[in-house]
Amino acid sequence: MKKTSVLIVEDEVIIAKDLSLTLGKLGYIVVGHCISGEEALLLIEKNMPDIILMDIMLKGDMTGIETAKEIRNKFHRPVVFITAYSDEDTINNANTSAPFGYLVKPFKANDLRATIETALNRFKEETQLKKENELLYNLTKSDSKKNVLFIKSDTKLIKLYMNDIVYIEALKDYINIFTLDNKYVIRSTMKGIQDKLPADSFVRVHRSFIVAVDKVATIDHNNVILDNKAVVPLGGLYKEEFLDKINMV
Repeated sequence: MKKTSVLIVEDEVIIAKDLSLTLGKLGYIVVGHCISGEEALLLIEKNMPDIILMDIMLKGDMTGIETAKEIRNKFHRPVVFITAYSDEDTINNANTSAPFGYLVKPFKANDLRATIETALNRFKEETQLKKENELLYNLTKSDSKKNVLFIKSDTKLIKLYMNDIVYIEALKDYINIFTLDNKYVIRSTMKGIQDKLPADSFVRVHRSFIVAVDKVATIDHNNVILDNKAVVPLGGLYKEEFLDKINMV
């Protein structure tokens, strides 16, 4: 089995050497060590490591957070932050780069292994989900009627006509698609599914709900009642857009 390759981006040399020794004992391959974001980008392009362990605070013009964003956009590689800071502001700022984990100094070898393996598993799932979404999107684009979605159910791809959809509900990394007769559960994000729906036929009424405009039966205060009797909350942020989509007299 191929060993996992790791790049260390850490401007404290002693910490970097200790981290490298620990990684070696755990069975990982350290492909390099650097102290700045600029150097990290060059080494990633050259070696394409499986994962990057990076200090949030780096020397040079690029912070660790800025470097992580560039790595995600350009190389699509998972980054785990190593930091001495765990305050809310630091974590919230770091989250803007969508890291795959955090290690707060000092940490133990078992914590290092667990964080790396969890990050790699998340990265694998995200990559697979992206491939599946691209496949479904391409299948949808190639359909001559332009009004279908192909959704994955177990090992099969099922054609679902958009006209049959009543509403869609988001639950973390999963999406429930409801028709008059069935419910389909798929791996996706709300934005991912919304981008595939025709904007004139579907509208977001809540951060967790999208409804088919022609399936709306009643609007009752802060709720939308649909043709299948489902009651969906109407969020204040989405109310104006929703009312613009329906014909009121």
